Amino acid sequence: MSRLILIRHGETLWNTEHRMQGQLDSPLTERGIWQARRLGERMTAMDFTALYSSDLPRARLTAQRIADLSGHAIVDDERLRERGFGMFEGMTHPEMERLDPQVYARFRSRDPQYAVPGGESPAGFFARCRDALEDLAARHRGETIAVVTHGMVLDSAYRAATGLALGEPRPVPLVNASLNWFVCDGGAWQVERWGDAEHLGADGVTIFSDGSV
Repeated sequence: MSRLILIRHGETLWNTEHRMQGQLDSPLTERGIWQARRLGERMTAMDFTALYSSDLPRARLTAQRIADLSGHAIVDDERLRERGFGMFEGMTHPEMERLDPQVYARFRSRDPQYAVPGGESPAGFFARCRDALEDLAARHRGETIAVVTHGMVLDSAYRAATGLALGEPRPVPLVNASLNWFVCDGGAWQVERWGDAEHLGADGVTIFSDGSV
């Protein structure tokens, strides 16, 4: 059995503008930098053996705040990147619909096999995330590791643990700079705690929907 603390990056500019980030990037806001620092401060009291991060800048900068305070080296892993949204990256939902109404309608249908041109399908992305996280869990069997990543990677772990179908809406929010606790035992997943943001206080929490991951 391994325990994974999955962490969403701090708030970004495109989060606040409700733009689809995907594998493009936008900078952390001042609030996002503050969230990352508070996250790092909280994690100094936690016992974990390794710190992994998506190599996208918004995750990497969040992980750096943890590394600076905990002394852990960051291990970059491109498999932890956000889902690729292809032609829609950098756009708001109204902009996506204006660009191509038919593609947008297919995208909004939540078809697990449909990939926006240039992007990843929900099914393909889920397989990527699950394979990556189970590989990390196997490397650190019996240990606790921290993984700084993105909203839809957290979504994939939640679905693996709960059995929620890819086409179904997720009933829990994605919280910036939150701690999300999972146990992985081989291919069996369990979610222990979701959206833990006690370190941010009531005024520091930011929550964005699937459209601004």
